[in-house]
Amino acid sequence: MPRIEPFETFTSDYEEWFDRHKNVYEAELRAVKPHIPPDGIGLEIGVGTGRFAAPLGIKFGVEPSHKMAKIARERGINVVEGVAESLPFPDETFDYVLMVTTICFVDDPLKSIKEAFRVIKKGGKLIIGFVDRESSLGKLYEQNKQKSRFYRVARFFSTDEIVEMMRNAGFADFKFTQTIFEPLDMVPRDEPVREGHGEGSFVVVSGVKPQG
Repeated sequence: MPRIEPFETFTSDYEEWFDRHKNVYEAELRAVKPHIPPDGIGLEIGVGTGRFAAPLGIKFGVEPSHKMAKIARERGINVVEGVAESLPFPDETFDYVLMVTTICFVDDPLKSIKEAFRVIKKGGKLIIGFVDRESSLGKLYEQNKQKSRFYRVARFFSTDEIVEMMRNAGFADFKFTQTIFEPLDMVPRDEPVREGHGEGSFVVVSGVKPQG
């Protein structure tokens, strides 16, 4: 069963988080953007309300929450209601696929990544943005899971675990960016984005589906 209950119940709280943490949101967008190809057709899995897809120019989304999908459509995203483990698209449909803070909510993360591999064209990319379990924020979220409306149903992963699943699914040529080096309420407007991982709490990893 997709873990949609908190997103259906607290949709307005989800939206307000981005307004309250504008510096964090904009830093995460900046971390994702270098991984997005300059052209081609993209899909966001777990598109939510379209907070990432819309500014990044991604026109297609998959989302299990009806209320979230409705808002994403209002932001111009073509949303299909479905789950990451069973994408309603033919093989090799998209040039790239994005997942942002989605991998921690799916029932079967490896199957979800394998489904992404299936719908990506050869030479295309999977881009995953997530809170690294080993980071200061990841440890804080894990510690306080039961107090959170959203993260109480989440399962957090380390960067190594995400890369291992992507490699298992067939992806290669991994690239990384990272951001959020301060506690959330102290993140400045110009929070940096750096290559690599291991310092920032929010990590973005992309991998390529080989041509062969």
